[in-house]
Amino acid sequence: MAPQVVSSPFLKPFFLKTPLSVASSRRQRRHTLPASEFRNLTPQDAISVFEIEREAFISVSGECPLTLDEVLSFLGQCPELSMGWFEEGQLVAFIIGSGWDKEKLEQEALTTHVPDSPTVHIHVLSVHRHCRQQGKGSIVLWRYLQYLRCLPGLRRALLVCEEFLVPFYQKAGFKEKGPSAITVGALAFTEMEYQLGGLAYARRNSGC
Repeated sequence: MAPQVVSSPFLKPFFLKTPLSVASSRRQRRHTLPASEFRNLTPQDAISVFEIEREAFISVSGECPLTLDEVLSFLGQCPELSMGWFEEGQLVAFIIGSGWDKEKLEQEALTTHVPDSPTVHIHVLSVHRHCRQQGKGSIVLWRYLQYLRCLPGLRRALLVCEEFLVPFYQKAGFKEKGPSAITVGALAFTEMEYQLGGLAYARRNSGC
């Protein structure tokens, strides 16, 4: 089955008013605004995704949410449930999701994509090390959630996170569902839920 193609205002290029924060060997041209683009990820982006993820998570928890093989698998099966933020062609932040069809997340959700399901399981949100503490995580999450509203049949997003990240996701509109059944090594997680509101709402309020 060919990947789903979605027309959404949340996947269109736009222009930033501030210079890029990611180090670049190319000299910046004066008096120009750097292009910034949100788009679905593809398997060709997998290496960049994994490098950002590995640097972000290994230093904090010692565990990557997704292996490189899992990144490739999800970007091959459900690229429409991913989003990357690119500045001048360089990936600076991303989210990877997959489909899920049960009320709560279970251990198998870590490696499973269920097609045509009403729930998106958000596996990972990560930001390039040169772009942290700039609010980019909140921005890419907001864009992603608005984009999901434009996808037919989706009703909610689920994720699990460590306790210190609960306030971050609550500010984005997620509700705490309690302890998760998912464990990774010695890590325990809290499950969070975001209600997407349905396609009709999206079309009225998001220009889908």
